[in-house]
Amino acid sequence: MATNEVQASCLRLHEKATEASSVKPAIEQMTLARRNDGDVIVELRAAAINPSDVKAAIGMMPYAVFPRTPGRDYAGVVVAGPAEWMGAEVFGSSGDLGIRRDGTHATHLVVEAEALVRKPASISLNEAAGIGVPFVTANEGLRRAGMPKPGETVLIMGVNGKVGQAAAQIAAWCGARVIGVVRRPEPYAGFACAPVEIVDASAGDVATKVREMTGGKGADIVYNTVGDPYFQDAHKSLALKGRQILISAIDKIVQFNIFEFYRGRHTYVGIDSLGMSSIETGAVLRDLLPGFESGKLKPFPIVETAIYPLSKAAEAYVAVMGSARDRVIFDPKR
Repeated sequence: MATNEVQASCLRLHEKATEASSVKPAIEQMTLARRNDGDVIVELRAAAINPSDVKAAIGMMPYAVFPRTPGRDYAGVVVAGPAEWMGAEVFGSSGDLGIRRDGTHATHLVVEAEALVRKPASISLNEAAGIGVPFVTANEGLRRAGMPKPGETVLIMGVNGKVGQAAAQIAAWCGARVIGVVRRPEPYAGFACAPVEIVDASAGDVATKVREMTGGKGADIVYNTVGDPYFQDAHKSLALKGRQILISAIDKIVQFNIFEFYRGRHTYVGIDSLGMSSIETGAVLRDLLPGFESGKLKPFPIVETAIYPLSKAAEAYVAVMGSARDRVIFDPKR
């Protein structure tokens, strides 16, 4: 029977840690309740763990509050809320969940009904939980830069990262030519509905290679998922009126040639998905639904070894910040 409140098991972070290995989340029983008629309660079946979840836990997100339940991405079943949502399998993401308010690393979640996205039948709940942050970030960057058009070239720095793979999928879906940059010899690791050409950054100058591949023109869009290590390569790879998208930084300060910037009529676009609300991210994911429903976009595969119970949260957080390349998720029922 539907109810307006539930007893939930929630991971809790009471204070920031110094590093990923020292994050010590506790599991606590909490009463979660709908705050108004626009809220729903979702019984969570899966919740992804993003690097930003762990970075917030170690003090790298100054606006992260404590105590809180972490987690931004989720998939589950609605158990309380407006009648039209009852029993629906849904998924979603957020910039504020798990950062400024309690999030998804729990058995249940209270969230706005406007934030929900109905899960396509063709993907599992585990897969749906892994879509959120990478695809929202990738799509928002491309939207802000101007969605790629057939005939345009999209160059993706760090193409084998999760945001890079999502950007490659969306660009290919839009009909663009996609070139990905990797830091060592390796093929493209993800799915795309069209070929993804690869440039090995360890084999020579990236910008020179990109211009060779494009007949001297360069890339219409450069999606730089890494930041400053690839900034100059990205800058020199831009075509006339090219756009560079930036979502990350290691060193915050870079130098670039202002003359080349304005003579090239370039645009730089900064994306911070943490600034997007649950409702805003829900709208982005709904824009992507036709791609997932048609098979032109695919969720990341979820392997059994990358599924953790809430009781092994500390181990899961270390895996995310370590060498794991799989999408890592919690199964709250394990």
